[in-house]
Amino acid sequence: MRIDKYLSNMGIGSRKEVKDYIKKGYVLINNQVITKPTFQVKENEDIVKFNNEEIIYKEYTYIMMNKPQGVISATRDREDTVIDLLDEKYHNKDIFPAGRLDKDTEGLVLLTNDGRLAHDLLSPKKNVVKKYYAKVDNKLEEADITSFRQGIYLENEQYLTLPANLEIISDYEAYVYIKEGKYHQVKRMLSSLGKNVVYLKRISIGSLILDENLDLGQYRELTEEEVINLEEA
Repeated sequence: MRIDKYLSNMGIGSRKEVKDYIKKGYVLINNQVITKPTFQVKENEDIVKFNNEEIIYKEYTYIMMNKPQGVISATRDREDTVIDLLDEKYHNKDIFPAGRLDKDTEGLVLLTNDGRLAHDLLSPKKNVVKKYYAKVDNKLEEADITSFRQGIYLENEQYLTLPANLEIISDYEAYVYIKEGKYHQVKRMLSSLGKNVVYLKRISIGSLILDENLDLGQYRELTEEEVINLEEA
């Protein structure tokens, strides 16, 4: 891999900025100054330093975000997106949200450039459970739990959802567990039972649980253990 691409992918700067750093002698490979942006570096063998700080290459990036309302789960849009909330150092990594979260829904969004993992997390065949906290405007009842377990028919799509779980925690609050990601699915499932969702927040995706220390709009990279647990799941 070219050294300018290596450093750009690791968030040191844009390709243009990185080329300038290289030409000015800020980059060392195996303790030798490199001044050519085209220099080929071996990601898992060579020791790369920028301003005397070692830059260890990571092929993939995994970010947990607590998405606020009003932000779009997309890479580009006329309105603010989850990518717009990221620091500039992440903008050259082809990061995308692994699954959509409605504009007016808060909570966990996983951002990554690992297409394989994203596909596995989104595929209903992989049985990855997504947990949501929901507030509704009508009283929840035991019969609603049974309806979720049987699957709920979505009129517009003429589609019967996979069996899901509804855990009632108060008359107007519940945790919802689904393995799919149809458009507005949680809202539509509850609406079909006469309950309109007034607040919705995603709590977890598989083994990945939203960090309670993250305020709305904040994010952090996943720990190595969190990544391993997601992959194993």
